[in-house]
Amino acid sequence: MENNKKVVEVLNDLIQINNDRITGYERAIKELKDESADLKTLFEGYIDQSRNIRNQLGTEVQTLKGEMDDSTTGSGKIYRAWMDVKAVFTGHDRHTVLENCEFGEDAAQKAYKSALNTEGLPAYLVELISKQQVELRSAHDEVKALRNANKYANA
Repeated sequence: MENNKKVVEVLNDLIQINNDRITGYERAIKELKDESADLKTLFEGYIDQSRNIRNQLGTEVQTLKGEMDDSTTGSGKIYRAWMDVKAVFTGHDRHTVLENCEFGEDAAQKAYKSALNTEGLPAYLVELISKQQVELRSAHDEVKALRNANKYANA
């Protein structure tokens, strides 16, 4: 029973980071200017991705007789506050929004790495979390590539 509690905590941490990701991309969409419609579509896809991942994790929490967390992490709240402050000084340009999104994607990767380093995690959950990490890593790499392309296009 104690191991189930630990596993539920790990899964809820990942749920929180995906909640952060949803909120972060919703915020990023609001920050974008009209000429960045391509990013809005991409970010809406990332929001759907995190909702699907969150639902998968929530199903596992319920299977373990746990309570699914619907909050965000403390760092997620800090990230959004930092985004607010940075926007005041730099505006809502495409590069800044992409830079902030990459910061959020880095946080998600750290959370997944930490989860996978948890001892006693059942093999089927290691497989699920690894699959999700790869999926999120793809989004991270895409955001980073777009940020780099935007940086060099405006250099």
